[in-house]
Amino acid sequence: MTAAFTSSSAAPAPGPHAWPSRHWAQVSAHDFALAQSSGLAAQTIAVLPVAAVEQHGPHLPLSVDATLLQGVIDAALARIPDSTPVLFMPPQNVGFSTEHTNYPGTLTLAPATIIALWTELGACAARAGIRKLLLLNGHGGQVSVMDIVARELRMKHGLMVYSASWFSLPLPDDVQNQFSAHEHRFGIHGGQVETSMMLHLSPDLVHMERARNWRSTSQDRSERFAILGNGRSAKMGWAIEDYNPSGAVGDSASASAEKGERVVQAAAASLAALLSELHELDSPVAR
Repeated sequence: MTAAFTSSSAAPAPGPHAWPSRHWAQVSAHDFALAQSSGLAAQTIAVLPVAAVEQHGPHLPLSVDATLLQGVIDAALARIPDSTPVLFMPPQNVGFSTEHTNYPGTLTLAPATIIALWTELGACAARAGIRKLLLLNGHGGQVSVMDIVARELRMKHGLMVYSASWFSLPLPDDVQNQFSAHEHRFGIHGGQVETSMMLHLSPDLVHMERARNWRSTSQDRSERFAILGNGRSAKMGWAIEDYNPSGAVGDSASASAEKGERVVQAAAASLAALLSELHELDSPVAR
């Protein structure tokens, strides 16, 4: 029988052992053995960052999704309380990006490969005594894959698995309102938000002389069709060129590093809060 997930009023008391690092790969087998015996491993949240290496228009590098995700993680590290045990697993920066393969340079794996890879990494976490796993995503095109992996790990390994994307974390109104509602809806790839964040995190890789305000065909459909164009009721199996042949959509020309820094810091604060909530949430009993 599947165990129910319930909230507890307080986090478990910390064990006598603490992780020497927040990064999985910097921890020794000896540390893991101590964490298993002390109960720390069972309290710890493993975070598996998953991103992509894919084209983002003529003005941004292929590394955008990986760079933005790592930037949010780096900014969150100082915000995570010592009482919240978290281990960040090695980032998986090649993801499911078939919608970008008509543009040179994009790297992608097949859905079955991605599911097998992430599921096997989750199984490794379970063998190490971890009971909670967060799939932390930086690429919108693989959200559906995370859903499959999360359920596979729950049923096969008894893990409590949540999935989240940095761009879906709640941000304060003053940060959200830096960008228009139009840009939030239609500027989903290489637009003002992503370009601003890259100007903050890796300005040397951004070519603003190539930035434009690229219109999405989604806007055309929203103006013509009440159901097909409402952004909720029907979902198209798309390639990025279906939206704009540039490979990007949104007003990248209006991006700024200042806007990007505020997004990174706000997303980092939201990620730290999410991890604290996950720590307080009771874990299911492993099978």
